[in-house]
Amino acid sequence: MSEAPTPTTARPPLPDLPDHLSADPRSPHHLAAVFEHDIGIRLNGKERTDVEEYCVSEGWVKVPAGKTLDRKGKPLLIKLKGTVEAYYL
Repeated sequence: MSEAPTPTTARPPLPDLPDHLSADPRSPHHLAAVFEHDIGIRLNGKERTDVEEYCVSEGWVKVPAGKTLDRKGKPLLIKLKGTVEAYYL
């Protein structure tokens, strides 16, 4: 009797999350390999879904300031400080 092949559920290893990461592809802190997976950010213990950039060691995140845009059409960002935790979902 031949055995049916079992599907492998092994996931490729996830890249380490950097200390400083930006969602803007033009930024030097943007890593495309990290964005192939879902990332979660907590600021002071609360889940944030609108984070554009973060730095864990310095303790800040940058989020859009409402619907305000800069002169290049990108959202205007404000910096919020606190305890930052980055993790894969």
